[in-house]
Amino acid sequence: MNTTMPRSHPWRISTARESRLVLLGTGGVGQAFVQRHQRLLASGHALPELTVIANSRGWSRCGGGGTAVDTLRSVGALPQSVGAVAVPDHEWRAGDVVVDATACDAVAARHAPWLERGIHVITANKLGAGATLSRATAIQRAVVRSGAGYGDSATVGAGLPVLRSLRALLAGGDRIHSIEGVLSGSMAWLFRRFDGTQPFSALLHRAQADGYTEPDPRIDLGGEDVRRKLLILARAVGMPLDADDVQVASLVPAALLRTSGGVSAQQWATLDAPMAARLQQARAQGRTLCVVGRLEFQGDTACHASVGLRDLPSHHPLSGGIGTDNRVAIHSCRYREQPLLIQGPGAGADVTAAALLDDVARIARGDVDSARDHLQGWQATQVAVERLGPVNRKSLGIVDAHLR
Repeated sequence: MNTTMPRSHPWRISTARESRLVLLGTGGVGQAFVQRHQRLLASGHALPELTVIANSRGWSRCGGGGTAVDTLRSVGALPQSVGAVAVPDHEWRAGDVVVDATACDAVAARHAPWLERGIHVITANKLGAGATLSRATAIQRAVVRSGAGYGDSATVGAGLPVLRSLRALLAGGDRIHSIEGVLSGSMAWLFRRFDGTQPFSALLHRAQADGYTEPDPRIDLGGEDVRRKLLILARAVGMPLDADDVQVASLVPAALLRTSGGVSAQQWATLDAPMAARLQQARAQGRTLCVVGRLEFQGDTACHASVGLRDLPSHHPLSGGIGTDNRVAIHSCRYREQPLLIQGPGAGADVTAAALLDDVARIARGDVDSARDHLQGWQATQVAVERLGPVNRKSLGIVDAHLR
């Protein structure tokens, strides 16, 4: 849904400097975004000026004698507040650009209302298009009605050209048969390092300390992160999946999923024995362990979606890679015998920030994506599904919320 408003729209950005740029989130990605934004401005790139930087603790306007980096530091140093701080979005106008570098559900819930007002939204937050189907549909419809842009390149693969490639294939008349991938940079790093020389929980602790996992690693190990990415991919190709349509084989024991607050090192250590056994079993067959997300399309109205730990042979397209690399294999009519394979860093503040700024630059240039065609495909699929009876809908793998 990497879209921009039509060139004929009366409030299309005529120059990048006319719009205001708002950054939400001052964590690693937000910091990398500001630093890269300042470097690009200094080198002459046409980008909007940062005007507001905000996080859950407060916000501040840029300028006033200081640089955007100064504002970033001051907002990042704000003390924790009681409850979320309201950002002055009532001041924003059509043509402004909001960058969501958070992982906040409340912020993602504002994507569609902002888009309805003609405010462009650029996001690394998967809780917009990767949350409930109703929220994703509201975002799609807001884009159509307002013509505002929704840049989502950073939501899958930290900016790898996965969504862009899928949309280009569809625009060229191709039909997608399946998408499967190592879609979690943190899980990729973890299982490439897991060789039996140290406990699984020790590697997990290191991955968390180095910032590869979410603050709560249960989101990664439980498959929720990959589930959200699969939902984004499925919806991007016109398949209106909801979260419950994705079968997730969690690596986290049920008892730990139910634990409130954080999980202790001792609790994580309960994973060591079963993971060591799983590794030994895979190695005995000459295979490697990977957390894989898979979408398999069956016609225009059905899809099987799954997330789980798999043992793959060495010749499999998803085997290999280094560090946090994501690998995504796309099978289609065009790529029937051998898949289109996309590989590169799937985690990291710098690459994610670069993807966000790429989308900002596209909107600043007034580039028009073919998103309206994708939206028409999405809506046509929904119409086809709505014509099916409940029994047939279930048999096709499409189960709406009111049927559950």
